[in-house]
Amino acid sequence: MWSLSVVLNPLLFLLLFGSCPTVTIRPKEGWQVYSSAQDADGRCICTVVAPEQNLCSRDAKGRQLRQLLEKVQNMSQSIEVLNLRTQRDFQYIMRMESQIKGLRSKFRQIEADRKTLVNKNFQELKGKMESLQPLIPVLEQYKTDAKLISQFKEEIRNLSGVLMGIQEEMGAYDYEELQQRVLNLENRLHSCMNKLTCGKLMKITGPLTVKTSGTRFGAWMTDPLASPKNNRVWYMDSYTNNKIVKEYKSIADFVAGVEARAYNLPFKWAGTNHVVYNGSLYYNKMQSNIIVRYSFETGRVITQRALESAGFHNVYPYTWGGFSDIDLMADELGLWAVYATNQNAGNIVISKLNPDTLQIINTWNTEYSKRNAGESFMICGILYITNSHLTGAKVYYAYSTKTSTYEYTDIPFHNQYFHMSMLDYNARDRALYGWNNGHQVLFNVTLFHIIKTEDDS
Repeated sequence: MWSLSVVLNPLLFLLLFGSCPTVTIRPKEGWQVYSSAQDADGRCICTVVAPEQNLCSRDAKGRQLRQLLEKVQNMSQSIEVLNLRTQRDFQYIMRMESQIKGLRSKFRQIEADRKTLVNKNFQELKGKMESLQPLIPVLEQYKTDAKLISQFKEEIRNLSGVLMGIQEEMGAYDYEELQQRVLNLENRLHSCMNKLTCGKLMKITGPLTVKTSGTRFGAWMTDPLASPKNNRVWYMDSYTNNKIVKEYKSIADFVAGVEARAYNLPFKWAGTNHVVYNGSLYYNKMQSNIIVRYSFETGRVITQRALESAGFHNVYPYTWGGFSDIDLMADELGLWAVYATNQNAGNIVISKLNPDTLQIINTWNTEYSKRNAGESFMICGILYITNSHLTGAKVYYAYSTKTSTYEYTDIPFHNQYFHMSMLDYNARDRALYGWNNGHQVLFNVTLFHIIKTEDDS
């Protein structure tokens, strides 16, 4: 899944990938700068992709130096073997030298007295020649070793040239010193990234199919405000006539079907647009516009409140129906309700809710028809709306509650199982949870972040 004033001054744009418990989409190597420029005020603008923290040491120069070191070590071992073999063969040849000298004297003796000694000396000569037979492969090995030595010399020349080039490029800095400087920079940037909260949606990737279970419609979720060690999953099958919520201690248990607990809600729910937020479940009570807050800790309803003027029971649902009139969601900024009213001509209304009392804090009226929306989700106070729940769906419309403005977008996502009945953002995981025709899936999101440094504040 993060001031920079010393490194990049005074404004740095970082393009960062969202993360989820089981999916990692990150560059494999290095800090990758995609573009750089200056804006009208002369501020530096960079778009970069950040690596995993433990990968910065795997820079190109480090790999190149390690490869060179391995080559040198391999060559040293080969030369050592060659040296031992050469010494052994040299000693063998020294022993053969005395036999060669004796053979030469025998030839001279035979030349002096060919007739009387020819038979005797021929047998001796034959024996001497046989004793010299092992010398032939030794000499052949010498020829091969000579070629190896030539190859080693050439490789050493090449390695020397590469090392000189690296030394010139690295300048006066020692490699270990440079590596430490890179690690320090990485730690500073990573510290800054961990402070990131909000960003603009740029891309949706996936999905990852976590599990296949239940009916075609349903919801599953984790708590975005839970501690890092708390990875409980809640599962709510179907969009009507049900009030059993299943709890799993982790996604692994969810996949394995190891249920930790089941909650019997006092009221049945409507739709699939529920949310777990700070230990409580928020859902739409069946056949009403009442929002219910149910505490998992106490096992009872804490608050319930009507969402005034909100349509319900398939008056203003999403395109797939399913009593999806009221959509409850959470993001980095808090708890939200998305619905439609007669007063706003059936167009989507966004309300910020107090999570304790369920009172409306603020409301925004959009011009996008609720019945024409496939699904919607909130990221950093921006409502993103899809144009369909079927194959070919994309994020088509975005409304900013910060500026009260909208824009049309074109962000496709892969509707792998053809029918999407739930799509909600989790700010802790930086991921979209989806219920895709009986499949529980996860999508990664790419967000565009702006980091202002001290000089720019």
